[in-house]
Amino acid sequence: MRSHTLSFWAVISVFSMSAVKILAQPAAYRLSESFPAGKRYAVEAKVEMSGQVNAPAGIGQPAKTVQTSGSSAISYAERVLPSDADRSSKVLRQYRELNFLRVVGDREQKADVRLSVRRMVVMRNTAGVKVPFSPDGPLTWGEIDAVRTDLFVPVLVGGLLPVKDVKPGDDWPVAVAAVTDLTEMGKIVEGGLKLKFVSVVNLNGKKLARLALTGTVTGVTEDGPSRQTLEGTAYFDLDAALLSHLSLNGIQELLDPTGKVVGKITGRFLLTRKPVGADDLTDKSVQNLELKPTSENTLLFYNNSDLGVRFVYPRSWRVGAVQGNQVTLEQTRKGGGILITMEPPAKLPSAEQFLVEAKDQVKILNGKVFAADKPTKSANLDRFGLDAEIKGKKVRLAYAILRNTDGGATFAARLPASDAAELVRDVDRILKDLEVTKAIR
Repeated sequence: MRSHTLSFWAVISVFSMSAVKILAQPAAYRLSESFPAGKRYAVEAKVEMSGQVNAPAGIGQPAKTVQTSGSSAISYAERVLPSDADRSSKVLRQYRELNFLRVVGDREQKADVRLSVRRMVVMRNTAGVKVPFSPDGPLTWGEIDAVRTDLFVPVLVGGLLPVKDVKPGDDWPVAVAAVTDLTEMGKIVEGGLKLKFVSVVNLNGKKLARLALTGTVTGVTEDGPSRQTLEGTAYFDLDAALLSHLSLNGIQELLDPTGKVVGKITGRFLLTRKPVGADDLTDKSVQNLELKPTSENTLLFYNNSDLGVRFVYPRSWRVGAVQGNQVTLEQTRKGGGILITMEPPAKLPSAEQFLVEAKDQVKILNGKVFAADKPTKSANLDRFGLDAEIKGKKVRLAYAILRNTDGGATFAARLPASDAAELVRDVDRILKDLEVTKAIR
């Protein structure tokens, strides 16, 4: 039921039925929309949801029912891009609006995208995983998460429409890829969705095929096992060969491991599409953009105003614990970690002092130092490194001291020696934009 993105739920009818005229029905129609590279269109999506979840008892806490609600509003222009060699689908989006609000109990969760990175490339692989990057700058993890769970129109529309000519009264199953996109189920256990060709109507001079969507699907989402029941209406513009409207009512039942319902959420979802404006994502506007992922345009942005630090980092790293005046990063594939400690000016060590501390720390860990670099110093950054063995593993230890008049940071990285050459480049990239953003007391 797309509970994570808050998309899904039924809307008040898009069309006033008094304005709809049912036309004479010919034998069969081709309800098909293609998505060649260069195709452009505009998308708007709105969602409202509400419900409750039964929270189990915890240590010293009784079981309770938690109320949840939310809404989302998304608007963007989209251009289909050529697929990459790995056969992933790609689109370029220019977001005009992207706002999410979710309230769980007394906790409010919001998501938005900074104006500077509202132009994004969104890639979707054959497994349904969506990954965005911006040609204009690094994204935060929150911005990636908001886009990652959004609908992917080429796959959704292609999966909703039939693969052969149909006539009013015919029905067909919705493709698994489209079901996955609508429900956000990483795994579908049983059930499915289907569409029925209801009739051909005339609305405001447009000839539209009216379709009815129904079905129940059981599977696993990021929130765990769930059962989702959907009912709604779609309209296909026969003259423009465009799926222009999709409205849904939805019920999502959250299930425990035994299949018992432990929560219920209902909602409304509306998607509308139309041709883009003449100036949106034109050939000229995109011709100089880097539209393939690189080590630079896939960087992530971290900004902690409370701690007073910001930096960019490769996606193979993730920010870990934030405790007191420290933040950690962890390398997700090859191992290794980084500790950044914010310090007032008086507590920042010299490079020589930090080198002694680093060697002493290796000894405390019953390790051995094989080689030590001579510290290098610049206007605001001192650096050195050690080659060592700790607990039977050879490592490269990289250190730095960042200084400014209001404070600074110490930086310590432990990298597996076997991958040190690659990971040191990651360290260099993090240090390049590491910035202290407030006075450290």
